[in-house]
Amino acid sequence: MPDEAVSHADIPGARVVRLVGEADLDTAEALDGGLTAALGSEQPLTVLDLSRTTFADSTVLGVLLRAHTLHEQAGRRLLLAGPLDDVLVRLFDVTGTRAHLRFAADLAQAVGDRDRHPERG
Repeated sequence: MPDEAVSHADIPGARVVRLVGEADLDTAEALDGGLTAALGSEQPLTVLDLSRTTFADSTVLGVLLRAHTLHEQAGRRLLLAGPLDDVLVRLFDVTGTRAHLRFAADLAQAVGDRDRHPERG
């Protein structure tokens, strides 16, 4: 089921949203809901863990760009954590969106880097 592909958990300093498996139109709504809900969390940082995502289409890319914009407008940070599957790397490179999104090598780096990247306000 698509909703099972998206989960979330709070860890110290961050809300982590996990996307598992193939992400497309069927999972986009659940992902959008998870990332939007993260804005209402007490955590100062949202990390989207893509380390177990094997595919994403343009619908999901649209969700990521929207979430990035909403986080910035709220003065919050959204980091995409890998390691990324080659399919995802190609998606971000071919669409030119790599320069517009923030990435971390993995979840540990994303959470460890939060203190080096102050919130915009």
